[in-house]
Amino acid sequence: MTQVRAKKYLGQHFLKDTEIAQRIAECLPFDARMPVLEIGPGMGVLTRFLLQNPLVELTAVELDAESVDYLKKKYPALNLLYADFLKLDLKTLFPGKFCIIGNFPYNISSQIFFKLLDYRDSVPYLAGMLQKEVAERIAAPAGSRTYGILSVLLQAFYSIDYLFTVHEHVFDPPPKVKSAVIRLTRNDVQHIGCDEKLFKTVVKTAFNQRRKTLRNSLKPLVPKENPMYADPLFDKRPEQLDVAAFVDLTNRIAEQLNH
Repeated sequence: MTQVRAKKYLGQHFLKDTEIAQRIAECLPFDARMPVLEIGPGMGVLTRFLLQNPLVELTAVELDAESVDYLKKKYPALNLLYADFLKLDLKTLFPGKFCIIGNFPYNISSQIFFKLLDYRDSVPYLAGMLQKEVAERIAAPAGSRTYGILSVLLQAFYSIDYLFTVHEHVFDPPPKVKSAVIRLTRNDVQHIGCDEKLFKTVVKTAFNQRRKTLRNSLKPLVPKENPMYADPLFDKRPEQLDVAAFVDLTNRIAEQLNH
């Protein structure tokens, strides 16, 4: 299958700059000697460099049938799964720790990171390229206009490095948006210090109406008659709270719910 045919079939933007692909392939600390899962190898531009590294034990997962056929012919030694990453049971696939890398499909990039949270104790490192806007959101500090749900949930368990921006001209055809490469490194937090399910609910509820103060956005959890409602903290907007502040808020809400 030619790349032109694949492009027409997939409707995707293929990375044509091999230097960028090599830089992405070098983002993971391969001295850790852990298995690596590549998501969405497509035409194999990143796969090529990963396979060249003797420290990499590579598995790739691809959903598109034509890409799978192409990759099997191009890289017959590649351990390739014809599957949907979002539906994979990663603990069955990798009983121990493993790393994730890829040029992530933009339409599911957020879902990839939400799934990462479910496997955070198995995935110490993730590196990949995604839409610049989403990458900035993940890496954004508290107080930033782009700080949001993914920022808080991921930063609770990972250190985030925004590595570099990737411009449109390195793709064929060029997309309408810029891309970026980020790396996530698991931190030492084993338990965030509050009920994790409630923590996620508080964060998501707060940011569902991010332009409003917490007093308004958290009404489903903290009604007017609740003593917390008058707390000055509730004058703030959700982007003003860092991870620790959200943990503290979650514990305070939990106390109220248990009374």
